[in-house]
Amino acid sequence: MSIIDTNDIVSESRRKVMVGAGAVAAVSVAMPLLASEGAAQAAPSKPGHGAGRHPSSGTVLTKDGVEIFYKDWGPKDAQPIVFHHGWPLSSDDWDNQMLFFLHQGYRVVAHDRRGHGRSTQVDVGHDLDHYAADASAVAEYLDLKNAVHVGHSTGGGEVARYVARFGQPQGRVAKAVLIAAIPPLMLKTDANPNGLPMSVFDGFRKALLDNRSQFFLDVASGPFYGYNRAGATPSQGIIQNWWRQGMMGGTLAHYDGIKAFSETDQTDDLKAITVPTLVLAGDDDQVVPYKEAAERQGKLIKNATVKIYPGYPHGLMTTHADVINADILAFIKK
Repeated sequence: MSIIDTNDIVSESRRKVMVGAGAVAAVSVAMPLLASEGAAQAAPSKPGHGAGRHPSSGTVLTKDGVEIFYKDWGPKDAQPIVFHHGWPLSSDDWDNQMLFFLHQGYRVVAHDRRGHGRSTQVDVGHDLDHYAADASAVAEYLDLKNAVHVGHSTGGGEVARYVARFGQPQGRVAKAVLIAAIPPLMLKTDANPNGLPMSVFDGFRKALLDNRSQFFLDVASGPFYGYNRAGATPSQGIIQNWWRQGMMGGTLAHYDGIKAFSETDQTDDLKAITVPTLVLAGDDDQVVPYKEAAERQGKLIKNATVKIYPGYPHGLMTTHADVINADILAFIKK
């Protein structure tokens, strides 16, 4: 039987009391701080009302209760460049451009579309009207003015609708850039005889339902970046990053998004745009054929400059980032 020193017992008891008191004190200090932080998150302040600087990333709550994730980097008094991603990706698809333009001294902003990336996986509102309204919610929350809005693919359609219905009427937009963008209409109809047949988009839906994960790998390793072309050198990092972004989002948003990007007629949006607009596309785009998209955008937008790159694929701002970034920069500075 071991003998225990009573002095050890007293010392140990004192130590426990001191630790317990310290924990209580720490909790009493932390609770008001946590309550304050929770209140701030529940009721985010609006710019210009004593809120101070917004966090460099966070969420904006839309009118219909959807949390839209955003990134906001760089000097808040610099000209904003706002990036709108394509289907089924996230704002991470603009990593290269965000860093490039940040280092050029611009304020760079990007958000995850509803149901995509880190935004709420909501079961409603997967259409161009809501996409544009959500973009406007971000622009209004961050009080973005004199902004350049850059959109790729479906994000280009989002830019067109946002600029036409929100950005221009509110006086928030300086310029726009459409990259391999979907407008005016992808689907073949009587009024759009050179569009793609419904069977193409039904094939997308079936592949998504059958095996979304494999479908996303097939798209990224094939037509999206032109890796299915003879002589192409696929980048596993780019392929896996595309797949990663896609799988972060909700399958319902992706399924409904196919209808949004294929069947929405944005002819009127393009006609309404009056700000200087740069239209970029590759002539080897296997996803959004440039003749029925970029070339028509150039004719419908009043103040458009069109540039078609020989041999460039749909994901040209990733495969040829150095060229695309330089051309966008020159356009913004012009």
